[in-house]
Amino acid sequence: MGKRNTTTMAGLALVCAVAVLAPAGVAYAEPGPSPAPSKSPSDSPSSSAKVKDLESIRKKLDKLYHQAAVATDEYNAAEEKAADQSEQIVKLARKIAAGQQDLDRLKTRAGAAAREQYRTGGIPREAQFMLSGDPSRFLDDAGRAYQGQQATRNLLARLTNTQDALEKYANVASAKWQQLDEGREKKAAAKKRIEKQIKAAKKIEDKLAKKERERLRELEEAAEQKAQTEWLSSGVLKEISGKASKSGKEALRYAEKQLGKPYVWGAEGPKSFDCSGLTSQAWAAAGKPIPRTSQEQWKQLKHVDIKDMRPGDLIIYHDDASHVGMYIGKGAIIHAPRPGRNVTVAGAGSMAMLGVVRPDA
Repeated sequence: MGKRNTTTMAGLALVCAVAVLAPAGVAYAEPGPSPAPSKSPSDSPSSSAKVKDLESIRKKLDKLYHQAAVATDEYNAAEEKAADQSEQIVKLARKIAAGQQDLDRLKTRAGAAAREQYRTGGIPREAQFMLSGDPSRFLDDAGRAYQGQQATRNLLARLTNTQDALEKYANVASAKWQQLDEGREKKAAAKKRIEKQIKAAKKIEDKLAKKERERLRELEEAAEQKAQTEWLSSGVLKEISGKASKSGKEALRYAEKQLGKPYVWGAEGPKSFDCSGLTSQAWAAAGKPIPRTSQEQWKQLKHVDIKDMRPGDLIIYHDDASHVGMYIGKGAIIHAPRPGRNVTVAGAGSMAMLGVVRPDA
């Protein structure tokens, strides 16, 4: 068994152990009485106040990182839209170039037709018939002339249509350029918000002593385990028995290979990922391209009931769909949590679950 598979299985075992060790509705046991008559430093009022302070800091950090995640989704959406608009502008530019070449050719032909008409002069057809020494030949020539006139009219119609099409392409391209500029502004604004939230969070964390940071991490893990225990104690895992599809297995293999890589907002591999960067790249590797952001994954992909989910499905978190993880089975997910964390295995119920979507429905 490879190193990454070992890591995945260890994470799964840890997640599942929470349900075994904690009875339904109970996350932690009450500590027993201390054998020593004196109180330990951890039982002192000042220590209790410290824990409350750290819990308050944990909640504040959660809020800051959540706001950064929302802004990251906006940034990624703007970037994806900009890429799409740029591609459309390139296509329009090609159409305009081809249309201009058509227009130049049509103008050349129209000029030749006009010169030919000028050479025949403005003599009425009846007069040409009377002056002709060979009426039958004249009629043949007249027929060809009529065909030529029809061709000229068709030519002028094509010329007009081509000019209209070029004008339309130019107007659409101009609108796309404007949208691209607006998208860049949104992207820049989202980037500022991300950096502001992360900077504020880092400033708080940097003020903490090493032991306080360790205790804060313990509080974070305890909150996640409590939420996971409550989710598992509902019995929901007994109802989930779906098997991964072929594409789902490929997506899972990709995601498992990314374990341990750092979270970086806006990243979609290969060295780092944000939450939706990981899930979108995993499914792209499985041959099923999906939207780049967790919000668009929630909007566009097929929703399935939690009891029907199978490994490879995506679980969307929070009311604003600002986070996503990939279900790997046994009540666990692989996800890229937040700045300062790495791609890891976590409990599927460790965060507020919005719903489940299936990329290969």
